[in-house]
Amino acid sequence: MGMGGFAAPGQAPLVRLERVAKRFGPVTVLDDVTLDLYPGEVLVLLGENGAGKSTLIKMLAGVHEPDSGRILVDGSPVTLGSIHAAEALGIATIHQELSVVPQMSVAENVLLGHTPSKGGLVDRKALRAQARAALALVGFDDVDVDAPIGHLGVVRQQLVMIAKALSRQSRLVILDEPTAALTGAETEILFGLMEDLRRRGVAMVFISHHLEEVARIGDRVAVLRDGRLIDTVAAETPQDELIRLMVGRSIDNHYPRRRDYDGADDVLLDVRSLNRRGTLHDISLTVRAGEVVGVAGLVGSGRSELIRAIAGADHYDSGEVVVEGHPVLSGRIAAAIDAGIGHVPEDRKSQGLVLPASVAENIGYATMAATSHAGLVDRRGQRSRAGAVAERLRVRMRDLDQAVRDLSGGNQQKVVFARWALAGSRVLLLDEPTRGVDVGARVEIYEFINEVTAAGGAVLMVSSDLPEVLGMSDRVLVMNNGRIAGERDAATATQDDIMTLAASALGDELTPGSGRGGTTVTSLEGSLAPVATPRPTPDLAPDPAPHLDKDLR
Repeated sequence: MGMGGFAAPGQAPLVRLERVAKRFGPVTVLDDVTLDLYPGEVLVLLGENGAGKSTLIKMLAGVHEPDSGRILVDGSPVTLGSIHAAEALGIATIHQELSVVPQMSVAENVLLGHTPSKGGLVDRKALRAQARAALALVGFDDVDVDAPIGHLGVVRQQLVMIAKALSRQSRLVILDEPTAALTGAETEILFGLMEDLRRRGVAMVFISHHLEEVARIGDRVAVLRDGRLIDTVAAETPQDELIRLMVGRSIDNHYPRRRDYDGADDVLLDVRSLNRRGTLHDISLTVRAGEVVGVAGLVGSGRSELIRAIAGADHYDSGEVVVEGHPVLSGRIAAAIDAGIGHVPEDRKSQGLVLPASVAENIGYATMAATSHAGLVDRRGQRSRAGAVAERLRVRMRDLDQAVRDLSGGNQQKVVFARWALAGSRVLLLDEPTRGVDVGARVEIYEFINEVTAAGGAVLMVSSDLPEVLGMSDRVLVMNNGRIAGERDAATATQDDIMTLAASALGDELTPGSGRGGTTVTSLEGSLAPVATPRPTPDLAPDPAPHLDKDLR
């Protein structure tokens, strides 16, 4: 049972949620939930996106108050009317979406709300010292605490937020998808910290969509579905049973890759000797019609930078991106969209969505200009088309007018996919497409990928989830230090094969002359010819949704 065992039977709960319910307008998101949280226990909270997990933890964090029922701490009813009220009772929350102020320093973010002062002014010396002590808790000793946190990558920002929560003398720590952006080594650091907290009698709520982490870290598992508590089971419960409890049905194949496109061996995406100073070095690759090509590599290997360059979000210094034989201008998102490229970015909230806008508006951004008449937006048509594609992708929402920021993370991701489905792009670029997405929604996304390739589209997919890369790809390209270190057939490759390439010295796996422009990618003979005749746009092909950059707003 997890790493340290569960509290002794008969021990009083630290926190009790007693028959709590929460409604937003006509929608009930939590319904009659009773849950006990014990000192020294890790309770894993599972459920599909939209099951009520986020609402429940926000209730504990003081963001939402229950409409009925009550919350007890140490057996006494309490009112958690604010985040400060929750913190005063020793409740700390590490949210899935990073709540950082990018322009402020690392130290200021760590001590935000608890900034030390002297004589009415910020005590900079104490600020730095306390921040360094907090960061030392997560082994993050090499960061410049005076640097703006926005200069750090997502992984390091996550570690800073974990350090912030753990530095407080918390009795209950809520961890909402804390490992989603962490590497294996960083996850082990976090789990070690959780073991220390467990020994100190701290209660923890842990949310993760990585089911393999459940038995590794948890003691008990509480499963929510449609706002109701379905069951509370031991952490050692088999994954198939956990999935059945979560989605209400069995899922026989977690990676339902189908290779049923029978068209010609056409190259849809052809990347030629792409270079970007400091990040990309002589990258060449192709993706054919009906094909999923996975891109693996360690954090910092250049995977996301490659996707962004192809999508037009970043300029590149030299090289060429060609779609169906036609070159695409560097650094122009609109040009990439016009060429038939769609991009699901790594960070959907800051790069893929306009959060205050409605579901219908977000789905329609990529097609707004193309469907306008005499400069006027076809709002009725946009809404009708958005509704149809949202239904096809099973976006769980109140209605099309609901602000997309109010959807769960998985349903927000489906909105980004729906935009591409509506626009009908031929080439879909996916950067961590299932990060923070539950197992049921993952399978729906995989089925959509199959529909895209079955219709003759092409998919280039970056993922840190090696089983996902191997399970949903036809070929896997492995990046290392901004270069493609090699290629593997997904049907025969192993995770060890991929990790060896990702971590090895670049030259160890390269065969001189086997790739174009000095970049070696095996088995690409004859794959570089441009397509002479464009294919018709498939009905289900992904759409070139914008990164909502300035040239699309």
